[in-house]
Amino acid sequence: MAFVFLAAGCGPTAHIEKDDNVDFSRYKTFAWLDKDDKGNKTSDLTEQRIRKAVNQELQKTGWRESTANPDIVLSYDVLVERSVRQESDPVYTRPFTRTFYSPYSRRFINVYYPSQFVGYDSYNVPTREGTITITMIDANTDKTVWQGWATEQLDSRNISSKEINSTVKAIMRKLDVAKK
Repeated sequence: MAFVFLAAGCGPTAHIEKDDNVDFSRYKTFAWLDKDDKGNKTSDLTEQRIRKAVNQELQKTGWRESTANPDIVLSYDVLVERSVRQESDPVYTRPFTRTFYSPYSRRFINVYYPSQFVGYDSYNVPTREGTITITMIDANTDKTVWQGWATEQLDSRNISSKEINSTVKAIMRKLDVAKK
């Protein structure tokens, strides 16, 4: 049972901003905002994976994709950047043995001194972080009503399907909380 909670805590942490005056129960359909080619750094494969993951999560909650008169227009951004993670390791002294001469017993006595904790050795580890931001825009008013984002440490230079899915799931879980 504890393993389930431990595994659930290892995913990315999502954050949201929402318009408190908006009733999310009236939104049922969505469409994707077409991006222009200026400054779009994501590949077509990454775009397909993000859209597919978001579509699956929204369809689980009863939303459907509709290009004709949608309630919400969706947009996303992907940012992959270098970062530094600070780590530290404990430092201990070396155990040693000291020999003393006892004039009372006329013998040599060995005294063992175990290792002792002396502090931490801190160092920086270069990493890559990927941030996915999903934005919901009301199609009638052109105002942003909800925005969710999450950052996850990447294993490679690009963001993978597994990382996209886990990040999108974390973000969309926050949408369910925002509805209530």
